[in-house]
Order: sequence, then C-alpha cells, then structure tokens
Amino acid sequence: MRQTNLGGESAEYTAARKELRQAEIELMRHRERVAALRRALPPGPVVDDYVFEEGPADLAAGDAPVTTVRLADLFTGSGRDLIVYQFMYGKKQTEPCPMCTMWLDGFNGVARHVAQNADLVVVAAADPPALRAHARSRGWTNLRLLSAGTGPFKYDLGSEDADGDQDSTVSVFTRDDDGTVRHFYSAHPRLADDLDERGIDLLSPVWHLLDLTRNGRGDWSAGLGY
Repeated sequence: MRQTNLGGESAEYTAARKELRQAEIELMRHRERVAALRRALPPGPVVDDYVFEEGPADLAAGDAPVTTVRLADLFTGSGRDLIVYQFMYGKKQTEPCPMCTMWLDGFNGVARHVAQNADLVVVAAADPPALRAHARSRGWTNLRLLSAGTGPFKYDLGSEDADGDQDSTVSVFTRDDDGTVRHFYSAHPRLADDLDERGIDLLSPVWHLLDLTRNGRGDWSAGLGY
C-alpha cells in the first residue's frame, strides 16, 4: 500500500509507524472475525410482538394523532433485519441523553444508506410529542422514532431497570417466514466491569476520528449544545 511521501521522517518515526500499521491490520482482521462470529449466531429466542406508539412522520405535524405499531410490522420486507437503537430519554431520564443524541445525529445522516439493507428505528421511553420535539431541535428527518411508553420492551431488552433508569442499547431482530420475530443480538455500553461506555463505540465515528489525533479522546463527552 502506498504511504505518505513527505520526507524528513526520522528512523524512529518510520519504525513506529510500521509497527502501528501492522497493529491496524491485525485489528481490522480481528474485527472481521468478530463480525463473522456475530453473523453465525444460531436463531435467537422468540420475542413478544411488542406494541409502540408513534407520532407523525412529518416533523411539523405536532398535533397529529398518535398511532400504534407492533414490532413485527417494523420489518418492511422479507429477509430484512431490524436494528433498534434504544435512546436514553424518558422516565428517570428526564432530559435527552447527550451521548445518545450524538449517535442519532450520525444515524440521521446514514439512515437512507442503511435502509438499502436493513430497517432502522429508534425507541425511547419518552412519549411521542417529546421525541418529535427533540427531533425537530436536532433536524432529524430520516429517523423513525417510537415510544415504548409503559410497555416492557426496554426492560426486557436490558435498556431500562425496574426504577425507570435508562441505558443506551442497540438490538437486532429477525423475522421468520411465518412472521415470528426473534431476538438476534444486543449490545450495551458496559462490556465488562472494567469496560464501561465502550460496548457500542463502533456505532459512532466521532470516537474514531478523535482516536486518530495525538490527544485522543481524553475526557471529552458529548453535549446537547456547544
């Protein structure tokens, strides 16, 4: 692969860069192995056909009636998987989570690309009017936002506890030919006791852009306004 040709590199820099390049190659290959293991998971457990509330698709139609939709109806075609991002907003989380909002800012930009292969929705505990208001403030025009309301979806998937505390989670579901919906995969921020807030890093490019810099991520955290 062609490298930069700027000149003036020290022998120490060149050696360190070659070591880093090899580590990057090994990391990519390991990510491919992890992805293959994920794809090879056997059929997951059957789940309830959860019911969600949905506001109007038109962001400006704030007074339109709220409708209901079932989990099985979120699949737009056969052979498609359903990706559900569980947004930390509602119940004990009285304000939208800044970090989740950053993730969803990015999802809004790529949703049309994802839709070529899979269905993508966002589920929160907040009610539809609150979700739509936040969507308007962020300019989210490409995201389908659903409210789990008082239903058990977020609790069953581990993104809400019995007290109503919220967590960010991504879940994937499949639908059999007979319409049966199964849980395929879920990832939470906490991978292990010593790996908090790293479990869904790959869902946002922000961290990876910062990782390219000399200062790295530092203690930076997302905010609703800068």
